[in-house]
Amino acid sequence: MVAVSRRGTADGDADPGDTDDRERDARPPTVAVAASLVAGAVAALSAFLAAPLGGALVGLATVGFLAGSLRRSARILSWAAGVGVVGIAVAGYLGGAVEPLLAAGVALALAWDLADHGISLGEQVGRDGRTRRNVAVHAGTNLLAGGLSVAVVYGTYLAAAGNQPVAALALLLFGAVALASAVR
Repeated sequence: MVAVSRRGTADGDADPGDTDDRERDARPPTVAVAASLVAGAVAALSAFLAAPLGGALVGLATVGFLAGSLRRSARILSWAAGVGVVGIAVAGYLGGAVEPLLAAGVALALAWDLADHGISLGEQVGRDGRTRRNVAVHAGTNLLAGGLSVAVVYGTYLAAAGNQPVAALALLLFGAVALASAVR
């Protein structure tokens, strides 16, 4: 009688076609992390153009997205997104222009969502899975939703705001809520 195990043949040689014993790497795919960092950099640059202090906070949020992705922590991603939102609010409070703030908001939401999606992909298919198309479609869909949200908010801002900063802030906050709802 010959005993055969999962690891190989009876004489102990491993079967070259047997890959079930490999442990899957659950880290986020590199393409998702890179896309999140690019979106975060766009958010930081846009906020920096509105107000340098706000841009610095959004840049710190981008570093937080990287840390959250590497540690696979949704909590770190949430804290980083919170820091980014505070950075955009600071830039708006300091008198930053509306257009870069809206761009920063969309890019920040996209960076957070891509980092979170990367963590999910890493858990489901692993780091080595074919995820490039999935990440591209996910990013494109969220960018489209964010762009449409910004178009509505900016159109409303132009039609109703005039030169009233309080109204502009209220409309920007409404836009942030609409953007968050569209992304999720």
